[in-house]
Amino acid sequence: MTKPRVFVSRKIPPNGIEVVARHCDVEVWPGDGPPSRPELLRKIAGCDGVLSLLSDRMDAEAMDAAGANLKVISNFAVGFNNVDVDEANRRGIHVGNTPDVLTDATADVAVALLLAATRRLKEGIDQVRTGQWQTWDPNGFLGGDLKGKTLGIVGMGRIGLETARRLAAGWQMDVVYTSRTNKPDADGQLGARRVTIDELLAQSDFISIHADLNPTTENLFAADAFEKMKSSAVLINTARGGLIDQDALVGALRDGQIRAAGLDVTSPEPLSMDHPLVGLPNCTIVPHIGSATHQARHDMAEIAAANLVAGVHGDPLRCEVGSVA
Repeated sequence: MTKPRVFVSRKIPPNGIEVVARHCDVEVWPGDGPPSRPELLRKIAGCDGVLSLLSDRMDAEAMDAAGANLKVISNFAVGFNNVDVDEANRRGIHVGNTPDVLTDATADVAVALLLAATRRLKEGIDQVRTGQWQTWDPNGFLGGDLKGKTLGIVGMGRIGLETARRLAAGWQMDVVYTSRTNKPDADGQLGARRVTIDELLAQSDFISIHADLNPTTENLFAADAFEKMKSSAVLINTARGGLIDQDALVGALRDGQIRAAGLDVTSPEPLSMDHPLVGLPNCTIVPHIGSATHQARHDMAEIAAANLVAGVHGDPLRCEVGSVA
């Protein structure tokens, strides 16, 4: 019996590849980086399933290139803004993602970035590496305190809740948040308050972004948002780079509208070395490592593989986005 043909757009952890290979005729993109757009479209032609990454735009053009056999797009991420889910559902193509398993890992990185940005670790590390560290300076590298400050969570989903839980428990921070609905766990366990985005911007000493990227949230943090924030505020983003107008962020950091920023995500990824954000001393950037623990990536591979195999065989996906009519 002929196995379903699938394309995996990057080398994921081997536990995922092993599962897919047992059930499918699989081709794995061999490069260290993502396939180019023409290469992606060529490789997925005639496939029954595609295991995609955030760098792969799975839109109508890609679905046309894959052809009528395409049954499932399994995204190796909890987010899926790279997939046109409505178009996929309209065509009867199932879409899977990998929720829950990277929640703790990403929340840990959000806290790490908050600490690094607040305590000016990038500046200190750079001084050591460039040989400028001369002596202990009683006025050097003065940063902000965390204890008792106000934390604003933009998007109180799983990752936002775990980030808030860590900071509320560890530093007794007051928590405010934005969300489409009330979050009883946050309200009851953390004493958090749901507020408007303008209230959050004005009240928060630290803001951590955990919202989905969609047409209503793109460039949510633009010039008008920075004008409403405290000059001592620190902005953290572990969600998607497109949530921030990066030109506006450059201006806000340079002009002292906000104190600092910590970014795990940018747009594009990576930023060019000459991008202004890269050179700013008060902007800490890491290369999208929110889910980068052995366990989280192992679990993501397991779920993505399970979604792919289920989809090509017409079985229910373990984790499905949207619904196919």
